[in-house]
Amino acid sequence: MARYVGPVCKICRREGKKLFLKGERCVSTKCSFEKKSYGPGQHGQTNRRRRSNYGLQLREKQKIKRMYGVLEKQFRCYFQSASHQKGITGTNLMKFLESRLDNVVYRLGFAPSRKMGRQLVSHRHFMVNGVIVNIPSYRLRAGDIIQIREKSKKLDSIHESMKRIQGDHDLPWLILDKAKMQGIFIQVPERDQMSIDVNEQLVVDLYSK
Repeated sequence: MARYVGPVCKICRREGKKLFLKGERCVSTKCSFEKKSYGPGQHGQTNRRRRSNYGLQLREKQKIKRMYGVLEKQFRCYFQSASHQKGITGTNLMKFLESRLDNVVYRLGFAPSRKMGRQLVSHRHFMVNGVIVNIPSYRLRAGDIIQIREKSKKLDSIHESMKRIQGDHDLPWLILDKAKMQGIFIQVPERDQMSIDVNEQLVVDLYSK
C-alpha cells in the first residue's frame, strides 16, 4: 500500500499553510510551521515569485492530496470517478475523500490526525458494521457504523485523542457515541458541511486541460 514516508512538517511549509498532519504537535509550540513559515530548502526564504495560474492549480491539488494522505494515482482515480458522477465534479471529489474510513476515524475524534487514522485502520483496530476493515480508503455508505474493536478500546492513543473532544460532536453528518466508542456515518456530507478551506475547482481546472 503506497504512502508518503518523507518529512511531514515540510509539507505544510511547502503549501504555505497548516494542514494539521501531525495532530497535537500542530497546535503546540513545537510546530515547525510556526517557527519557519517560509518554504523548505535553501531558497525558501527568498523564493517569492508570483505564481502562474497553473502554479496555483498545482499547489491546490498538492494541498488536498497531502491533507488526505492520497498519492497521485489514487487521487486521479478519485477525480475520474467524480467526473462521471452527476453534479459538480469538484464537490463529488471532496465527497469521495470525506467518505474514506481513515478520514471518518479522524473526524469522529478517534485519531488526532488523518495519518494516525490511517495507521489505526491498517492495524485492524476498527470495524464497520461488525466486520474488521483494514483498508484506509474504504468508502463508507450512509448508515454505516464505525466502532473500535473490543481489544483496542484500551489504546492510549485513542483515549488521548477522544479527550480533546469538547461537548457534542459538531459534524451533522456523523453521530458519535463516546460511551460505546462508536460512530455512525449518517450520510455523505454536503460541501458546506465540510470544515476544510480548499478550492477544489482549481483541481478541476488543472485536470481538464
